[in-house]
Amino acid sequence: MSRIFLIILMCAFSSVLFSQSALEVIESGQDLNVLYRNEQTFHGFIGTRGWGFGYRRGKHVTGKIKALFEVEGAYMKHPKEIKRRGPAESKGNFVYGKLNTAMLLRAGIGTQHTLFKRTDRKAVEIRSTYFIEANLTFAKPYYVQIFGEGSFRNTEIVKYNPDKISLDSIAGRGPFIYGFDEIKLYPAITAKYLMSIEYGNASYKIKAIEVGIVADYYFKALPIMAKNPAENYIITLQLAFIFGKKWF
Repeated sequence: MSRIFLIILMCAFSSVLFSQSALEVIESGQDLNVLYRNEQTFHGFIGTRGWGFGYRRGKHVTGKIKALFEVEGAYMKHPKEIKRRGPAESKGNFVYGKLNTAMLLRAGIGTQHTLFKRTDRKAVEIRSTYFIEANLTFAKPYYVQIFGEGSFRNTEIVKYNPDKISLDSIAGRGPFIYGFDEIKLYPAITAKYLMSIEYGNASYKIKAIEVGIVADYYFKALPIMAKNPAENYIITLQLAFIFGKKWF
């Protein structure tokens, strides 16, 4: 009985020593010769069609493959949007011809494959990532300030209508809060292919730069700009900056 107790005590003591030494190694930024099975990251991105922020949760399936969950919020613009400065007292820039402000909410799953693994803390790791996601886009009507009849000082806020509102009649952008009760939903499916480079001195911290291509398919065409066709397919190139942490 005493031998069993001694063995248990030695195992517990060894575990404590290992935990302490592992913590010291991690805090020094060196690599433990073990696999960090879990990670979570936050990222911000800019692209050819807008910008946004996101969160990812990952877990290793094998030594080189991770399963990922992602959620993102984003603003999407049209490539023909041009901001103009109106003469209104607020000096608010407006986009002439804009029908809707498009805001996206994406969520989905993916896999990440390690192509070149970090060999030490001064090296980099190169990875490729694939995502398939559900996309719900909120299209809020665009409001502008127009001059009132007979006066350039009096303005009123109206929803932009390309058939009734000319460029000369616009005084500035309308407040963002207008149009929320008129939002229309446009569901879509999103596919992504991304390449990332992870760097940094601490092996348990994540710092990475990511580039990739994002394709959105809308079941009902999304209208953003007047005199331009509503879009079913939207292709975006994007650049993201990622930071987060890993743990066992």
